[in-house]
Amino acid sequence: MFTIGDFARHGRVSIRMLRHYDATGLLRPAHVDPFTGYRHYTAAQLARLNRIIALKDLGFTLQQVGEILDGALDAGELRGMLRLRRAELEAAVAESAARLVRVEARLRAIEREGHMPTDDVVIKRIPAVRVAELTAVADGYEPEHISPVIQPLYHELFQRLEAAGVRPTGPGVAYYEDAADGRITVHAAIEVADGPASGDLEVRDLPVIIEAATIVHRGSMDAVMPTGQALAEWIDANGYRAVGYAREVSLECPENRDDWVTELQVAVTRA
Repeated sequence: MFTIGDFARHGRVSIRMLRHYDATGLLRPAHVDPFTGYRHYTAAQLARLNRIIALKDLGFTLQQVGEILDGALDAGELRGMLRLRRAELEAAVAESAARLVRVEARLRAIEREGHMPTDDVVIKRIPAVRVAELTAVADGYEPEHISPVIQPLYHELFQRLEAAGVRPTGPGVAYYEDAADGRITVHAAIEVADGPASGDLEVRDLPVIIEAATIVHRGSMDAVMPTGQALAEWIDANGYRAVGYAREVSLECPENRDDWVTELQVAVTRA
């Protein structure tokens, strides 16, 4: 058997924590000396200690930990529960990271107030393009609403194109429309030469844009807001009026989203 000090060292926990677990009934010592009150533990109890610490670190309360462990879960069931909880935490971390990116984008927009872009914006004609697309509805136009909708759409779109034997011939083109209920219709499209419509996969021709104000955004689309606002300011300052939402044309999409290159294209008319 181990003394409480030895067991604490082997389990990488504090003696105070072990005493607390004893007091709450979560991890009782294997033996308590009736004369000295010294606690002793066995090596086999490390397994329960590991489960306690893992569950606690995943956000379960000590009461929940006790209920889980006393439910006699086998190792496979416990691993499944831990994997699910880990996935939830990873999703929360990813969302927090995306939120930080959006906050940084707002700060950059604030910092560049009063600095009008000059040579960043180009007016040009956008030719008609044939695309295959999938659509869905987002609750709003904010990045936190668009990203969770458009990313799965593109994943599904590529899978369906591959299954249909349709090869993309150009970049991805995301575009948006107002939905009837005040939400946003999201179109995840990619340029193709041709291809039959199949189920929810539609092949359509996006019309020519006679005159578009365009600007290149470099980085994650979660951080696109300062670029979009710079384009809006240029449009207003140069006597134009935007018509509808910007198209987002993916010029480069490496694995690292911070290295993405996307062209924003807004149809404009003279104000």
